[in-house]
Amino acid sequence: MKQSLQLKLGQQLTMTPQLQQAIRLLQLSTLDLQQEIQEALEANPLLEVSEDESVTAGLPTPEATPAVPDPDGFEEGAEWDPAAGKEANELPQDLPVDVQWDDLLPSSSAAAPPAPDDGVENDLTARNPVNESLRDQMLWQLGLTRLSDTDRLIALSIIDATDSNGRLLMSTEEIHDSLIEEMDIDPEEVVAVLHRLQQFEPAGLFARDLQECLQIQLDQLPAGTPWLEQAKLVISRHMNQLGSSDYAQILRRTRLNEEELRHVLSLVQSLDPNPGYTAVPEDVEYIVPDVFVSKKNGRWLVEPNPDIAPKLRINSEYASLIKRADNSADNTYLRDNLQEARWFLKSLHSRNETLLKVSSKIIEHQRNFLEYGPEAMKPLVLHDIAEAVDMHESTVSRATTNKYMHTPRGIFELKYFFSSHVATAGGGECSSTAIRALIKKLVAAENPRKPLSDNKITLLLQEQGIEVARRTIAKYRDTLFIPPSNERKRLV
Repeated sequence: MKQSLQLKLGQQLTMTPQLQQAIRLLQLSTLDLQQEIQEALEANPLLEVSEDESVTAGLPTPEATPAVPDPDGFEEGAEWDPAAGKEANELPQDLPVDVQWDDLLPSSSAAAPPAPDDGVENDLTARNPVNESLRDQMLWQLGLTRLSDTDRLIALSIIDATDSNGRLLMSTEEIHDSLIEEMDIDPEEVVAVLHRLQQFEPAGLFARDLQECLQIQLDQLPAGTPWLEQAKLVISRHMNQLGSSDYAQILRRTRLNEEELRHVLSLVQSLDPNPGYTAVPEDVEYIVPDVFVSKKNGRWLVEPNPDIAPKLRINSEYASLIKRADNSADNTYLRDNLQEARWFLKSLHSRNETLLKVSSKIIEHQRNFLEYGPEAMKPLVLHDIAEAVDMHESTVSRATTNKYMHTPRGIFELKYFFSSHVATAGGGECSSTAIRALIKKLVAAENPRKPLSDNKITLLLQEQGIEVARRTIAKYRDTLFIPPSNERKRLV
């Protein structure tokens, strides 16, 4: 095989550092973007937060302010504040050696007034309380319980065998077998300690199954509670029929009428099946919308959220120190950071523009959703928006992941507006999101005595011209967390 040299012309996309940074910032969520901006501010001395916009934060807009004079010929727009550094320019150029900065610069902040001696603890823990875990609550209550050393070790083993819902994962025999090598105890002693722990708050902890959990809670209710004895009877003897909503069987065996059984079920439904889960509040994570949608003068407008990122600019004082044709280490350091700052501002601005373009096209396509609700949602895929904004589908996917839109109908992730389509009898298309909304509406209006089966819902949708298979209805119902018809059956 003869070797030869050939020249070919071709085009290919090169992932430059600027492009990589723009793509990475585009796919970040709001919280991640704020962290990324904070890290950039700490790492790059030429980036700073605009002092006059620090309270009312906004997304960076490079064209909003004049560009920094660039000694190396870079004319890209970068934010800066012409008024920045006025006080620094008023300082004399040559200062005495023994000068004190306090004599020249005003104090940055006044001394804090002494805290009032009112006996209130003002440490970091008091101001930022940390939620206790369920195990911490159990151990705290155990410390208040009078037990022998042996019983306390048994109690610790029982607590270790309890999950986050307060359910005991091991039987008393297994707990006894795990302790028999360390101490000489009887199985009855483990049961006695377990019954003692089951008196802890909230009621229902350390239960081995749902039936025992409900029984513990009923046992701790006051003796005069209405329908208490009937509820204990239903839980102890008819738990299987209660789980399958076989009310006819319960009525026949308990000899209760429907009105009495309704009161009993109301008392049972007031109990907590997962007391450990509800006892420990979860850390709430609030969603910060990236864009706001509002209707003005009959038109739907999309506006960016001005509070998701601080308004950045380039430090004009540092930028003015850059000298042309100077290759010193300090000048090179400033020049490199100036270029990185401009790239970062440009990437943020590109992220903002892409997010607004994609959001505007989504709202333009899903205008009926804003007007009439989820039932009017149209089918939409990433390819449709990509063609409308002249971008690649992967870019649209990054711009809609973990990004949220505030609308008059609530806050939704941008991915929510994309859905597959189902053919209709008239040859049209119906969004899967609209079908879910119809299923939810039909279930909400059904007769609790005779709930709609999946097959019945399929027939009702076919009457509206929507051809959907029964298994598809079952899948959509599961995504809506709607139980099957036999579990939805209720007594009116």
